[in-house]
Amino acid sequence: MLAAMSLERKVAQIIMPDIGSITAKDVKRYRFGTILNGGNSGPYGDDKAPAADWLKLADEYWVASTAPLPKGEPVIPAVWATDAVHGHANVIGATVFPHNIALGATGDADLIRRIGAATAVEIEVTGIDWTFAPTIAVARDDRWGRTYESYSEDPALVSRLGAAMVEGLQGRPGDPGFLGKGKVAATAKHFFGDGGTDQGVDQGDVDGDLDALMAIHAAPYPAAINAGVASVMASFNSINGVKMHGNAPLLTGELRGKLGFGGLVVGDWNGHGQVDGCTNKDCPQALMAGLDVYMVPEDWKALHRSLVKQVKNGTIPMSRLDEAVLRVLRLKQALGIFDGEVKPSARSLGGRWELLGSPEHRAIAREAVAKSQVILKNSGVLPLKAGARIEVAGLAADNIPQQAGGWSVTWQGGGELTAADFPGATSIWQGIAAAAKASGSEAVLAPEGGSAGSKPDVAIVVFGEEPYAEFVGDRKDLAFRDEEGLTLLKSYRARGIPTVAVFLSGRPLWMNREINAADAFVAAWLPGSEGAGVADVLFGARPATGRLSFSWPAHCEGTPVNGPEGALFAVGYGLDLGAAGGPGTLDETCNALTADHGAAWFASGRLGNTVQAVADNAVLPDLRGVGNGITATGIDRKAQEDARRIAFAPGAKLALTGPESSAGWRITYQVTERPKAAVTVSADGTAFDITQRLAVAAGKGWREMVLTSDCLGEVGDKLAFASKGKFTIEISEIARDERAAEAECSF
Repeated sequence: MLAAMSLERKVAQIIMPDIGSITAKDVKRYRFGTILNGGNSGPYGDDKAPAADWLKLADEYWVASTAPLPKGEPVIPAVWATDAVHGHANVIGATVFPHNIALGATGDADLIRRIGAATAVEIEVTGIDWTFAPTIAVARDDRWGRTYESYSEDPALVSRLGAAMVEGLQGRPGDPGFLGKGKVAATAKHFFGDGGTDQGVDQGDVDGDLDALMAIHAAPYPAAINAGVASVMASFNSINGVKMHGNAPLLTGELRGKLGFGGLVVGDWNGHGQVDGCTNKDCPQALMAGLDVYMVPEDWKALHRSLVKQVKNGTIPMSRLDEAVLRVLRLKQALGIFDGEVKPSARSLGGRWELLGSPEHRAIAREAVAKSQVILKNSGVLPLKAGARIEVAGLAADNIPQQAGGWSVTWQGGGELTAADFPGATSIWQGIAAAAKASGSEAVLAPEGGSAGSKPDVAIVVFGEEPYAEFVGDRKDLAFRDEEGLTLLKSYRARGIPTVAVFLSGRPLWMNREINAADAFVAAWLPGSEGAGVADVLFGARPATGRLSFSWPAHCEGTPVNGPEGALFAVGYGLDLGAAGGPGTLDETCNALTADHGAAWFASGRLGNTVQAVADNAVLPDLRGVGNGITATGIDRKAQEDARRIAFAPGAKLALTGPESSAGWRITYQVTERPKAAVTVSADGTAFDITQRLAVAAGKGWREMVLTSDCLGEVGDKLAFASKGKFTIEISEIARDERAAEAECSF
């Protein structure tokens, strides 16, 4: 096949565009080797598309990529990859398994293997061939926003569970059915050091002695390679200042040389564009360093053009291109793509909708939820007694999107999602209600804590982190600032009612106040679609076998624990269901709660916790969506969708509200085209015309806008932009700044 391919077709094999930027017509013309869907990319522009549309689009790409070619050039079907990181959770109706941090608490490799097998079946039902999982990062700083994608801070546990997931997804090498029916290609990610960046900053630098770093962060890769993992994804981060996507000594020397990996190395979302001297459109350095497939969601056409040119002029030797293309072809051969050339819907599992979110798969997920529950404290309240009157409080109790976390239907999860987006799922409350009925107990849902006169025998308070993914989840410390759960626990305690705290989170956090206020405390992690697994432990239907795979912090500042020194609870801690135990009264001092980390209204693709964006009466969660003349979409500046493109229809207005402050605003923005009508900004209702200033800024790249009382009059808790004509502005950060308060306005 390779010998008969044209240069242009070879280059197309190593380019992976996103489904949001290509059509079947593009696939037919260019013959891409691989295709992906990002976390916010769904078929036909709908990230909530029904499952049937995923299969329909897979067929369209297959048909386009297998159309006859002239001059006897071989027809090579494209393969599609997805981020099925905790089940096939991009697809509505799929089983959403607990995130990896929860699976790490189970310590059960056989369970993880069964989860991988179930996930592979559901992926294949929708016509997709390949998943970017498992993440085998060794998270060493819980401030990192991807901590929940890691099984543990212990490299040995990550190695064991990561290999089990690979075997579940692919089968075992040498066994009948390896990468066959009901199996998909797996990806070990992200090579390497993603969990060890300075201060837990996503995509940051990892410094230190290389051998010492590899002993921790590359330790899980030999087990994954021995398990036959088909691909490895290069990491966004740097090692000692060198971006991994361009790091030949590590991608080629260590991964292929010392570790002996012979499969395909795929890039992460525009990761090659972060290499020194590269852009998303032009980066021969990455291929020469050892990358085999460029993940280039939108700039695929320009990258294709530059790579063809660079092979022709000798910048890239043909031998290196051939090596990368052969790895793509061998992956397809291993998957059986060339055996009979059957389109996805005609395969044995294609369109078998009864397998998507099947009762058998949901039973495995429920088992995983139960086995992941870690009891940190129990003063004799658990298990719940039969016949008890139970009040269930907390806004998270009946909130399936929150318990699913990030990478669930949408990339960041939560937001506008509702239970309707998770058909067949069970909330924690629903699981408790069913278990209570079965045990002769009485359960009442009281999200805000019920009336002062209510006298239940016990209260279950469910609370926790809002969903997030990747850099959006990065934190400066480990203090949990949402006091909803704490307030409820204290209220019940004041009324003499015993409480069980059920904490939903993607990482251990400083919970000293809540642990003190609760009679029992359960770390429930992010359980996914089968919330009934929580009730299985609370009511004693299953034993409490979950044990911490991460150290639990004793202090809130965020200093990494990574071991027993300084930990409140060490790795391996967890109480049996009937055992009383836990810490004594904990110190509730936390300087971070009053520390000023800046007043970001919008940063890293997310609005501040108390900031709201509104277009007239339409709320735009995280400054994204469509409403009353405003269309706000995610764009990449420094990281995936960390900025917004905000398009105004004539007469549209965007208003932001946040904490009251006398500070000015600093806004990082760019304007690509001059406004064609008046654009104004206001804080107290008096409009300040900024049309000419934006016209001057047009086409000059990212700039800083400073807004103060100098031009706004009063400043407080509101900021609004309005345009009389069509106008588009791109924004990457909005922050209140005391230092700017007395400054002049500037653009």
